[in-house]
Amino acid sequence: MNKVPIFRIQAGERLADIDEKKLMRIKEELSHNERRLIIALSDERSLKPDKAMRKGGFSQEVEVMNAASWLRSKGLLDIQEEVFKKVTLGRKTYSTQGLPERKVLEFLAKNDGIASLEEMEKKGGLNKQEIGIAIGWLNRKKWVRMKKEGGDTFLVISEIGKKAVGKKEEDERMIDILARKEMDVSDIPSEVYKALKGRKDVISEKEEVIRRLELTEEGRWIAQSGIELKREATQLTPEMLRSGKWKDVEFRRYDVLTFAPTPLGGRMHPLTQIIEKIRRIFLDMGFQEITGNYAELELWNMDALFIPQDHPARDEQDTFYVETVGKLDPMEFNERKEMDPYEVFREVHETGGNTGSTGWQYKWSREKADKPILRTHTTVNTIRYVYDHPEPPIKVFSLEKVFRNESIDATHLPEFYQIEGILAEEGASMDMLVGILKEFYRKMGFEEIRIRPGYFPYTEPSLEVDVFFKGKWMELGGSGIFRPEVTLPAGVKVPVLAWGLGLERLAMMVLDLKDIRDLYISDVDWLRNVPFVK
Repeated sequence: MNKVPIFRIQAGERLADIDEKKLMRIKEELSHNERRLIIALSDERSLKPDKAMRKGGFSQEVEVMNAASWLRSKGLLDIQEEVFKKVTLGRKTYSTQGLPERKVLEFLAKNDGIASLEEMEKKGGLNKQEIGIAIGWLNRKKWVRMKKEGGDTFLVISEIGKKAVGKKEEDERMIDILARKEMDVSDIPSEVYKALKGRKDVISEKEEVIRRLELTEEGRWIAQSGIELKREATQLTPEMLRSGKWKDVEFRRYDVLTFAPTPLGGRMHPLTQIIEKIRRIFLDMGFQEITGNYAELELWNMDALFIPQDHPARDEQDTFYVETVGKLDPMEFNERKEMDPYEVFREVHETGGNTGSTGWQYKWSREKADKPILRTHTTVNTIRYVYDHPEPPIKVFSLEKVFRNESIDATHLPEFYQIEGILAEEGASMDMLVGILKEFYRKMGFEEIRIRPGYFPYTEPSLEVDVFFKGKWMELGGSGIFRPEVTLPAGVKVPVLAWGLGLERLAMMVLDLKDIRDLYISDVDWLRNVPFVK
């Protein structure tokens, strides 16, 4: 929190009344530990937290820093931080046995100043890795030169190397010092530090932060005004109320405007909040919720909705097919055992049956109708309900997942939610459908709603719903009246109003998101800070 700018004391200057009142109010709201810390710092220019802990009688340093943080937020204390980088020796053997290049140099000095790489490995006690490291540093320090004879590589000691024999270089002397004690980076010559840091495992670094606490002029004014160190109650307890002790207790004064961290408790996911809101809206409008299965037969998902078997929506690039072989249970067909359900759908698709339609005029396949798929819409829930409950009135909705073979991008997912509903009763009309849709979107917070003509295989007439959002019209779903080819085979003779609306696109608008994937990414900061859906 930013420091509160109150005033700056000048010699002989009297504070304005408004500043004095503000400081006195802050003083009255100080906690017990804040008062202790001010008293401990009152006659000191600055103190480290550990010394402030001992002087103030604190039991832990964390108590000091907690009080210091609150005093800093009130403009009464500054916390000065200085970061020091400390260096220690990483691999101790570099001090006891020497650096690889030193070991090679001393070996060369004992062998007339020349030796092959093979000799150094066999007689010098160095492995190939150490020799490789040594050669690089020997060349850098110009201690040797290399020559080849008869296919062997030799190292020959140079004049500079001869002078270095038995005399430790600056980096080696620093290694000996670091083996005995920790040093600050600033105390090591920059070139030496750079050379040691460039070598693997030679040194180890850590940062040390030194903090000092110092009262601001405002804090010193409060200290000089006199602080009474007393215990104050921070909350009213049931025991105080029962015993009457609350009359004799002095309660700490609170500033309701003081900064406090936001409590981060658990909460419902924003998408779940929107689902619950939609559920409440339909329940309040008198609808009953229904559910269905993820896996369905093509017969219920497509054929029952008068979608022809050669429709593009049935292609594998649009629909997920599953391996399990499906089978229709005639008992599910409105319990009309005298009817062959497959025969009913065959007639409707080929000739229209008794619906007054001419059908699609093709040869219907029972084998294709028996293929199991992951449902591509929740209309399959409502059409199953219609077959099981053909007598009006019917007023149901579902809010469940559907699956389509879509590529994932900013506006598409292969798995998403659909809001589905139907209303069937005598006299049901397009006006009623428009009224239901407008009322739903009004309750979702949209003021401008547009209904326009559309096309869907199983409704006629069909409508599409748009809402005006951020300066443009956005399409959110389709609707219409089920065709006779859909409802008459089920035994329903009244108009059936139907709609299917996308949840994720609606949620993106409510939550102001541009990418549908953001709804499912576990971004904890976003989940914590996104406003609650009312």
